[in-house]
Amino acid sequence: MNQAVLPASFYQRDTTLVAQELLGMRLCRRLPDGRLLSGLIVETEAYLGVDDPAAHSFGGRRTARTETMYAEGGVAYVYFIYGMHHCLNAVTRHRDQPEAVLIRALSPEHGHELWQEKFLRLKVAQWLSGPGRLCRAMQIDKSCDAMSLQSDELWIERAEVVPESERVAAARVGVDYAGEAALWPLRFYKRGDASVSRR
Repeated sequence: MNQAVLPASFYQRDTTLVAQELLGMRLCRRLPDGRLLSGLIVETEAYLGVDDPAAHSFGGRRTARTETMYAEGGVAYVYFIYGMHHCLNAVTRHRDQPEAVLIRALSPEHGHELWQEKFLRLKVAQWLSGPGRLCRAMQIDKSCDAMSLQSDELWIERAEVVPESERVAAARVGVDYAGEAALWPLRFYKRGDASVSRR
């Protein structure tokens, strides 16, 4: 395994800390034809499991959809939302502690030729901005659910270190149903990065 790839132990820690430390890391996707797509993570959201009303596993909810959240940290949790978008999460903590970090935005690196064709009307900074567009661009779908984040097809590796002074904490997006938990400052992004979603 590439020494830069984050080991499973990176994810098997406090979810809020993992969400912050994923900023600046490189998400990589190897396509079946061998092409490599990648981008630097610039926005994440932490979901804190059974005690978090915004989490799919709130209250110990366990379904076919959420089963991957209950796995040992270090695998991908991919779900389908609004009948049109996939979202990529990194499962954290340990087995039966169903927490995860949503990857919300990347700063584009490898894949420009492919993305220029796919997103003709968007600016470069918008290609990987927002979890649904990110997954579409990186060709991540339900076939990636429960995949190891140390696999040859999907992995996260060390790249940049984003200092605490450049990390911003804010309320999560699109979880108004969670009441007060919607205001918890569990969305983290790199200050000033153009790829951070504005919603």
